[in-house]
Amino acid sequence: MSTRTAFEKARSEDRAALVGYLPAGYPDVPGAIDALRTMVDAGCDVIEIGLPYSDPVMDGPTIQAAAQQALERGVRTADVLRTVEAVAATGTPTLVMTYWNPVEHYGVARFARDLASAGGAGLITPDLTPDSATDWIAAADEHDLDKVFLVAPSSTDARITMTTAACRGFVYATAVMGVTGTRTTTSDLAGPLVARAKAVTDLPIGVGLGVSDGDQAAEVASYADGVIVGSAFVRALLDHPDDRAAGLRALTILTEDLAGGVRRA
Repeated sequence: MSTRTAFEKARSEDRAALVGYLPAGYPDVPGAIDALRTMVDAGCDVIEIGLPYSDPVMDGPTIQAAAQQALERGVRTADVLRTVEAVAATGTPTLVMTYWNPVEHYGVARFARDLASAGGAGLITPDLTPDSATDWIAAADEHDLDKVFLVAPSSTDARITMTTAACRGFVYATAVMGVTGTRTTTSDLAGPLVARAKAVTDLPIGVGLGVSDGDQAAEVASYADGVIVGSAFVRALLDHPDDRAAGLRALTILTEDLAGGVRRA
């Protein structure tokens, strides 16, 4: 299933899609695969797999902590692609979210080829803008991969138009100024940002702003096509470092709560 199809299926059910994120390799490669499959089974419509990176300037402390542990255990790009292959085999659209430097280091054309071979749906690139992405756009188009760029409340209308025009799959609206992470209340910047994006594109708009429970998911789902959750999933695992079964149970409970939220919006 393509990312766009997953969003369309959710829309046909009169709800938003639930997009779940975890970094590859935490607590280890098999553990991350188990966790991501648990999220799929419990209600995630789309999966984002983070490529752990040594300088995660846009990630909050929760995601940084898990990614750092993955790096310390030697996780490499090949492990990320192996994780993609295992999760994509469930039939759930599976994207990689990564800073650009590791892709450039791996080789842009090679990365696109290997991601497609693993069954990956595409790439989310938080620090790459379309006007600097000529090589990636060409490689993604060659392999029919989704190109998901970010828009933010600070984006001008012209930049939103340019960015959404370059996207395929969906548009990632990040409504938190600064680093990511869970928050107790959702941002009043998100609704206007989604409206501005919808004025210039027919692509689904997914919103990431630190959602951590079903009530917040329902709030975001009232105006967005997708609710993107990362730090809350990572926290569920970090909170159970010595009991993997308990971590998976916590992931199931959280995913079911969030999936219920996007359905009742």
